[in-house]
Amino acid sequence: MARPADTARPTAAAVLDDAVRALAPDTGTNRLVAQIAAGQAPRAVFTTFALEQHQIIAADRLSFQHLARRADADPPVADFFDLLAEGEALALKQLAGLADACELTDREISAYEPRPGCQAYPSYAARLALGAEPTDVVIALSANFAAWGAYCGTVAAAMRAHYGFPESALGFFAFFTEPATDVAERADAALQHGLDTGQARPETAHRYGRLLQAYELMFWHSLTDGPASSS
Repeated sequence: MARPADTARPTAAAVLDDAVRALAPDTGTNRLVAQIAAGQAPRAVFTTFALEQHQIIAADRLSFQHLARRADADPPVADFFDLLAEGEALALKQLAGLADACELTDREISAYEPRPGCQAYPSYAARLALGAEPTDVVIALSANFAAWGAYCGTVAAAMRAHYGFPESALGFFAFFTEPATDVAERADAALQHGLDTGQARPETAHRYGRLLQAYELMFWHSLTDGPASSS
């Protein structure tokens, strides 16, 4: 009698695919990425991007580490967030190439005053890290990563075609554009654990995901709110 019910239960892969489709941003909603793709955004945008990302990466790494420790009793879930935390450290190393191309000094990076709209995403991620069910965060982040990766691919192509950046400056974007098989595999394992144990709540995760996508757009649009402040 249990076998038909098991067969009807949604798989982690199906739940993640549904989230990516349901939470995908509408085409054209990211005005800045569209401008960058056309070579119409000011070059200063990339300087602001690099400055803001230094703050975001540090915050997200702490959030992922906290989620991992909250999930210590659920190893597949902890493994997923541990991998994300490690990825943030790698992303920071890749960001150095963009910072160098933008001629940013260590002093400018450390003294930079971040923009509220750019920091809304990591602030909400920290809120999820504190109180959300970790397996629900797996779903929400997976949907957002799909959108983020697409944006990074578009920006990298435009940096080559329109802005004359060296390849060393594109490493950060390439890092998020290239297929991350290990992340996908750990997301699947983490969510399957959540489904099997009854911890995952896809409807709640979609609510988290919609906000993450909105804060993602806010980040991009806030990059052009005004001149970067680096001193």
